Amino acid sequence: MARSLLVKIACDLSAAERLNQALTVPATAAASGVPTSVWLAAEPSSLAVPGFAETLPVLPHAVPLAELRDTLLELAQVTVCAQCAKRRGLTEADLLPGVRVAGAAAFVEESLADGVQALIY
Repeated sequence: MARSLLVKIACDLSAAERLNQALTVPATAAASGVPTSVWLAAEPSSLAVPGFAETLPVLPHAVPLAELRDTLLELAQVTVCAQCAKRRGLTEADLLPGVRVAGAAAFVEESLADGVQALIY
């Protein structure tokens, strides 16, 4: 069975390098053909809102967050934490096409599946 990658991103948006790495790692995995799932929680939930990633600064020598996000939308499963979405007044209709909203039970089930490597940023 092929391994898959599950990345949960909950770091502060002000932690620019950490946030960039949190998106770079799964985008690279997905582009390499690794089945990849990204969960956006806390402040990073806003990355699933149209136009938001484009407002964040681009780090020197780094791929822009919006480009990494778009790679993930194309090649991976992107999920926003249900509680985080609710706290921000977001529904699936407010999010980019293809992004789903799911809760902790779905995250636990996905993270405990055979062959899954989970990372949390």
